[in-house]
Amino acid sequence: MSRSEDHGPSLDLHEGDALLRRLELTVRNKLDGLLQGNYLGLVPGPGSEAGESRQYVPGDDVRRMDWAVTARTTVPHMRQTVADRELETWLVVDLSPSMDFGTGRAEKRELVLAAITAVVELTVRGGNRVGAVVGNGSQSYVIPALGGHAHARHLIRRIADTPRVTDGATDQLGRLLEQLRRPQRRRGLVAVISDFVEAGAPEAPLTWERPLRALAARHQLLGIEIVDPRELELAATGLVTFVDTETGRQLEVQTDDRGVRERYAAAAQQQRTRIATGLRHCGAAHLQLRTDRDWVSDVVRFVITRRQHVAGAVGSGVR
Repeated sequence: MSRSEDHGPSLDLHEGDALLRRLELTVRNKLDGLLQGNYLGLVPGPGSEAGESRQYVPGDDVRRMDWAVTARTTVPHMRQTVADRELETWLVVDLSPSMDFGTGRAEKRELVLAAITAVVELTVRGGNRVGAVVGNGSQSYVIPALGGHAHARHLIRRIADTPRVTDGATDQLGRLLEQLRRPQRRRGLVAVISDFVEAGAPEAPLTWERPLRALAARHQLLGIEIVDPRELELAATGLVTFVDTETGRQLEVQTDDRGVRERYAAAAQQQRTRIATGLRHCGAAHLQLRTDRDWVSDVVRFVITRRQHVAGAVGSGVR
């Protein structure tokens, strides 16, 4: 398989096991040495044991306010917790029809596979366990959380083999999150990989926001948003027939019309802002991966930024 030094490994699901081995090696060689150290390699932060307090910074989850220290110092402080010795990671993987699309270097579905490989390789160590709740819009299944690299490879392989469907439920992500909530899981990290897009009016409530917020009471959350550039802006390519992959509806659009392109870009920006706001309100860290960008660099940049943010906040904290 070919590889670009500027854009990370190429992704082609037809390569099967060769692709999975390549992804595993990429994560170990490119990410592991840079990011190892914390049990929560992707999102350093709370476990379940009480630790120090630190000053509040914009974006913190107000549910973790340390009111005793805040009252004593008259400055808002947050409770911190010490990472557990063993981490249980759960992946919520959206493989609905909208993920079977891509105009960049890969399909969105292929980028999902890269994302779960990064999460798994950076968390399944030292007895840590990983499981998954997976859906393709038509059916869903659960892979139990177990430890070891053999299980990790089995999990990634099974997700890669999830069949494609031509149509599916538009509220799948919310139902997958509810599956993870019941029965109650051990405290740990929940990584949600999806485009977070739903059909319906822009003002309609996001069906995944409520169950995701409920999961935040027990788990640290990471939302990995998968995006294709054509979902953000249209190219001037004449009359184009668009098909909603999840409902089958078709619409002809004259993309040479500048006004049409501008309205599309504005609506797309509004949609992405709404998704980012929803994830923030749920207390989830937000990582966006695009099919036309180097996903390895995006993951590295995200983790380094998060660690600097946490380290800077801790440096100003008090007992």
